[in-house]
Formats: sequence, structure tokens, C-alpha cells
Amino acid sequence: MTGSGDTSFTSSTSFTSFDLSGKVAVVTGGSRGLGRAMSMAFARHGASVVIASRKAEACALLADEISVATGAQALGVGCHVGRWEDCDHLVDAAYEAFGRVDVLVNNAGSSPLYSSLPEVSEELFDKVVAVNLKGPFRLSSLMGSRMAAGSGGSIINVSSIAAVQPSPGELPYAAAKAGLNCLTVGMARAFAPKVRVNTIMPGPFLTDISKAWDLEAFAETARRAIPLGRGGEPHEIVGAALYLASDASSFTTGAVIKVDGGAALAPA
Repeated sequence: MTGSGDTSFTSSTSFTSFDLSGKVAVVTGGSRGLGRAMSMAFARHGASVVIASRKAEACALLADEISVATGAQALGVGCHVGRWEDCDHLVDAAYEAFGRVDVLVNNAGSSPLYSSLPEVSEELFDKVVAVNLKGPFRLSSLMGSRMAAGSGGSIINVSSIAAVQPSPGELPYAAAKAGLNCLTVGMARAFAPKVRVNTIMPGPFLTDISKAWDLEAFAETARRAIPLGRGGEPHEIVGAALYLASDASSFTTGAVIKVDGGAALAPA
């Protein structure tokens, strides 16, 4: 066990371990918002990137943008992660294009609005669970198994503070994200020791989705209820994502890392 007197830290230990050169990363929900920020960051740190979302054209456009901006290889793949066959196709496309996957980011999410709990339809409930939980399960099962049989890798699930602070207006989503947190721990055990599985648990971020918010009201609430007094910007997810994707987190698995400005510390 190490302690304050440990001398195992050597000059070879360096945060250049954030380097992802030679790695292949798959990011679902990768064409916009937090997924876009992570896809671009992975490419800037040397990874080839597979960008997946329901909108194949948006994925292809971002792949071209990433290639021009960073020189990295990038591939856009249309994929509805709530559909088993789409997940299988994404896995096949990634391995066919690059021969390996080192990082999987289960970032795609969906939280449709509803007026009351009794009016949540079976279709809405099933859709939310499919996108936020079923898809990550299928993709992690397939890619995690291949990583474990090969040279290892990292799976990053993107959850939400709704998983620990559910509100009445997002209960199906919150329940699915709580399940994703549970999935993280189970998969970390299943694919150890060669595959690390962790979760980023974001709070409110000012992504494309926030354009539908009453931003003035949100800003007032944030100043009062969030310790850092604001919502996050997409680039502020990048540090946690690079840490978990890279060798910098070589002794981290089964972890849930909040990136929420302290929002989950506030009273529910």
C-alpha cells in the first residue's frame, strides 16, 4: 500500500498519458452537445473517432470537420441506440473500419417532456429506457467483450444527476440513468481486469437542448441552487472524458464522477 512516503512515482510517470494516439473511440450521441465536445477532444489528443447518432448526415459532417481540424481519422455512423440491430451495426462498422475499439462512450440520451405521470405513455417509457439503458447495455456487452479478449479498453457511461436527484418531470429518464450507474459497476466487474468501466454524471449543461429552456429563469435558479452558480459549457466535460478514456485513469473503474457544478449537493 502506498502512502506519503511512497517512492514509486518516477520521472516516467507523466500526464502525457492523456495522449490517445493509436486509439479508436466510439461516441454515441456524438454529433452535438457533450458528445461533439468529447469527439473533438479525443481526435485532438490523437484518437480515431467513430461518431454515432440517429442523424447519419450530421455524423458524417462532423467526421469531415474533425478530420480537417485535427488530421485524425473519423467516421460517421447512423445509429439509433434504442434498437438492438442498430447497436450491432455500429459495432460491426467500427471494427470493420478500424479493426479495434479502445474507448466506448455511451453518451446518447433522451428525456421527452410529459405533462403528468399518469400521462406517460408506454411508448414514451419504453423509448426512454431503450435509449438511456438498453443501448448502453448492448454496446457495452459487445464491445466490452471484444476489449476484454483483446488489449483492453475503457467504457464511459454518461449518466445524469437525475439518477440521484430525480424530479417528477423526468422520472423515466432518471430511473434509466440510475440503472446506467448500476450497469457501470456490474460491467466493471464483468470485464475486469482489462477493461475499465466508469460513469460521468453531468449536471445541467448549456448544450443545444438548453435552447428550449427559459434561460433567464434557469440563470436565476442556478445562482441560487448550484454552488458554482451556473450551468456547464460543453468543453467542461472534456477533462473528465479524457481522464477516463486515457491511461491517466489506469487504476479507476466502477467510479461515478460528478461534473455538475455542485448541483447534486443542493437540496432536491
